[in-house]
Amino acid sequence: MSTNPYAAFVGDQDPGRLVREFPGKLNAVIAKLGVAGMGHSLAPGKWTVAEILCHLADCEIAFSFRWRQTLAEPDHTVQPFDQDHWATHYAAMSGEQALKTFLALRQWNCVLLDQLSSNDWERRVTHPERGEMTFLTLVETMAGHDLNHLRQLETIASIGA
Repeated sequence: MSTNPYAAFVGDQDPGRLVREFPGKLNAVIAKLGVAGMGHSLAPGKWTVAEILCHLADCEIAFSFRWRQTLAEPDHTVQPFDQDHWATHYAAMSGEQALKTFLALRQWNCVLLDQLSSNDWERRVTHPERGEMTFLTLVETMAGHDLNHLRQLETIASIGA
């Protein structure tokens, strides 16, 4: 089994609970930033708040597909993607629309999580770059990814960038 690079963000917390709670935390920090904060970033050359939201929406699409394929296909191999290639269009996209898209997709993914059996959480899947993992690892990855970007957004909001 592979080591999950996002596991450190999750620690001993329940990744399913973290995934379900993230939209509320995201909404709170985005409300603090406001529309004016969409163009702020941690540093020059780093993604803006709007670009982070676009990234979250894109990742939710990718995770949605990975989850469903893992549950439907035995010994599935997920397709990796290069986030920097996907991000080439983010500067021209709306952070507000990305947030709406993310929230709708996350809600649907949480409906799926609520339907899972204990066997579903242990379904095996392979990531070409990270090796063999389980469905639970995919959820843990999503939760850790969420927390990583939440920290970035909270930092941006706290410095009033």
